[in-house]
Amino acid sequence: MNDFAYAMEGDNEDYEVINGQVYMMSRPNTNHMKVEGNICTAFNNYLKGKSCVPFNETDVFFDDDNNFVPDVMIVCDPDIIEDDDIHGVPDLIVEILSKSTARKDRAEKFFAYEKYGVKEYWIVTPETKSVEVYLRKDEKLVLDNVYSIYTDREWNKLSEDRKAAAKFEIKVSLYDDFVVKLEDIFNRVK
Repeated sequence: MNDFAYAMEGDNEDYEVINGQVYMMSRPNTNHMKVEGNICTAFNNYLKGKSCVPFNETDVFFDDDNNFVPDVMIVCDPDIIEDDDIHGVPDLIVEILSKSTARKDRAEKFFAYEKYGVKEYWIVTPETKSVEVYLRKDEKLVLDNVYSIYTDREWNKLSEDRKAAAKFEIKVSLYDDFVVKLEDIFNRVK
C-alpha cells in the first residue's frame, strides 16, 4: 500500500501531499491559532466586497501529486474555487511556522509555491514575532522584507539606521492600499 492510500484509510486525518509523498499534519498550538485568526480577520476585513477571497485551512490542489493545506491564503480567481477546496494557484499564501513544520514550509512548500506561480508568500514565526514576505520576480519567489516586532531591549540595541529602516506594516502586493499591521498579526501572542 502506498503512502497516499495509507493516509486515506485514517479517520479523517489531516495530511498534505508534496511531490507525491504524504505528510501527516500535527495540530497547531495556541499561538499558531491566534496568529492564524488574526491574519484571517485582517484579510477578511480588507477584502469585504472585493473580488479576492481569503481562506484558512482549506485544501489546495496544484496537481495529483501536490495537495497542500496552507494556514491562510487569498484567491483572486473565482474559477479555481470549488465547494470543498481550491483547484489551482492561490495569489497569496501564509504559512505559520512551528518546530514540526519549519523545514517543510521553508523548503518543499516554498519551492512548490514558487514552481506553481504563487505571487506572494509569507512565512510567519510566532516565537520571534516576525514575518518574511517573498514576492514573485522573474518566476522566482524573492525575499522582499522581514518585518519584526522588537522588545524594548532589542530596539535599544539597534543602530539608528536599522531603527529608521524598520517597518511595522506589511504592504500586500495584491492591492495598492492593502496594509496589515504587525501588531494586529501578533495581537495576544505570548
